[in-house]
Amino acid sequence: MSHLNLSKNIADFQRNKATLLLADGTVFHGKAIGKKGTTTGEICFNTGMTGYQEIFTDPSYFGQLIVMNNIHIGNYGVKAEEFESKSIKIEGLIVKSFSQTYSRPGATDSLQNYLENNQKVGISDIDTRALVRHIRDKGAMNAIISSESDDLNWLQTKLKEVPDMAGLELSSKVSTQKPYHYGNTSASKKVAVLDYGVKENILRCLANEDLQLMVFPYDTSLEEMEKWQPHAYHLSNGPGDPAVMKNEVKVIQQILEKQKPIFGICLGHQLLAEAAGISTYKMKNGHRGINHPVKNLLTGHCEITSQNHGFSVAAESVKANLDVQITHVNLNDDTIEGLQLKNRPVFSVQYHPEAAPGPLDSRYLFKQFSDLITV
Repeated sequence: MSHLNLSKNIADFQRNKATLLLADGTVFHGKAIGKKGTTTGEICFNTGMTGYQEIFTDPSYFGQLIVMNNIHIGNYGVKAEEFESKSIKIEGLIVKSFSQTYSRPGATDSLQNYLENNQKVGISDIDTRALVRHIRDKGAMNAIISSESDDLNWLQTKLKEVPDMAGLELSSKVSTQKPYHYGNTSASKKVAVLDYGVKENILRCLANEDLQLMVFPYDTSLEEMEKWQPHAYHLSNGPGDPAVMKNEVKVIQQILEKQKPIFGICLGHQLLAEAAGISTYKMKNGHRGINHPVKNLLTGHCEITSQNHGFSVAAESVKANLDVQITHVNLNDDTIEGLQLKNRPVFSVQYHPEAAPGPLDSRYLFKQFSDLITV
């Protein structure tokens, strides 16, 4: 090899380096993927073996750096029909083995191109098992990824500027800016969807029950939504801390007074709990994956569920509320996974019955919601 080529290879390697620094000072060195640059957010991990495209485009991940537990990421590219929103919502990507090429016949682009087009920074070739074990022990924390600097002093300074996830309202960053129709506009049952960061497959599953949907911005007033004369309301998933969304909780309390059916998912579940006087809290480690076991206490059946949340409703607060019944619990840690209000057509779940990715065990909830709606 010539001296010129050797110098070029060394320069290419140096350009491809990347650094991951956690808030507690832990450092990982690897290779750059996606766009060259620097990004920050709360670090968390997803245990799913498939579905990385849906995960990256899930608005609930806004503000987070995602560690993928599965070793191989990018090997089946991306497909235009499988986005959960119009763009990548994660702040950064952390993987063990990243594939620049893909072999899936139906794919429309490589993951590398998709990350670059969405201006997303990532790091590969690190020991993700060691990283996940560290996060499990220490709990959720902020982190920074950089492929433009390995100066730890500079990275620490930038990292200190990042706010904690607890206390952040983020729905305003991902919600629609104006109302829009979805599904069969001739369907007799009309559902107003409050978009706190709704996934495409939630809308698809609701529409599959022959429900006419109008998707409203997260901060829409009850008065404005009632002009459309909906028969029911859906409270969507989304990112951020439910405890700081006081105005949105007040709107849900007003909706409850209408005695119309309500179905909440994830953040919508947490906001409904807050509206019912139940407190929420930041978890040490959230639930993110596609194989979480949940028991339906009403039927006795168990479901394998898809989950993505870093906040939860407080069990003690739920049990002290005589107007609320626990319907689902997590079999791994006994956290509350589902609620319903007594004497009202109102229920919610912490997990994702629409999956994408994940199993279909909980799809029955969409029909359960539709059956509550009378025209």
